[in-house]
Amino acid sequence: MTTKDVGRAARRGPYAKSEERRRTILDAAHEVFAAHGYRGGSLQDVADRVGLSQTSLLHYFPSKRDLLMAVLERRDEITGDAFPDDMEEGLVDSVIRTALFNENIPGVVELYIVLCAESVTDSHPGRVYFTERFERLRKSYALRFAELAAQGRLRPGVDPDEAAMSLVALWDGLQTQWLLAPDEVDVVKGLRGYFNLVVLPEP
Repeated sequence: MTTKDVGRAARRGPYAKSEERRRTILDAAHEVFAAHGYRGGSLQDVADRVGLSQTSLLHYFPSKRDLLMAVLERRDEITGDAFPDDMEEGLVDSVIRTALFNENIPGVVELYIVLCAESVTDSHPGRVYFTERFERLRKSYALRFAELAAQGRLRPGVDPDEAAMSLVALWDGLQTQWLLAPDEVDVVKGLRGYFNLVVLPEP
C-alpha cells in the first residue's frame, strides 16, 4: 500500500463513519415519525434513540424539516418506489409485487400513511412531496392503463385516468385498513380484485 493509498483510506474512514451515523439517525427518525407523526415526534425523541444530544443530531440534519425530507427519501430508497412506466414488468405484477414488499418491511407502510394524512394540514413540510408523488403516480398508472386499452385488455367503459386515480385511492385506503385490522384486511387480495374488475385477462 502506498502513502497515497493510506491517505485515501484515512479519508474514507471518517466519511464512512459519518454516513453510518446518518443512516442510524434516519432509521430512528423513521420509527419516531411512523409512531407519532411529524408534529408529534420530536428531535429529542430521535436523539434519545441514537444516544446523541439534539445539538449533535443537528450537525447531521440542520432542522427537523431536513430530517423529515431525508426520511422520505430514505423510504423511497427502501421500497425502490419505482413507478410502473419505469419497469419492464406489467402494471398488475408491479403493483402486487410492491404491495407485498412494503408489507414485509417494518414501519414503511405506517410511516407513509401517517405522514401522508398529516401532510394535508397547514404548513406541513411534506405537503409538496406527497402532492407531487400522487401526481406522478396518477400519470404513471394512467399511461399503463392506456397501454392496456390499446392492447384491448381494458374493460369497455373504463377510462385510464379514472382507473389510475381509483387505483391510488384504493391502495392507500387498503393500507390504512390493513394497519388497523391486519388480520381482517388483505391488501393484495383487494388490489387483485380491483384489477379483475377493470383489466381483461391475457388471451
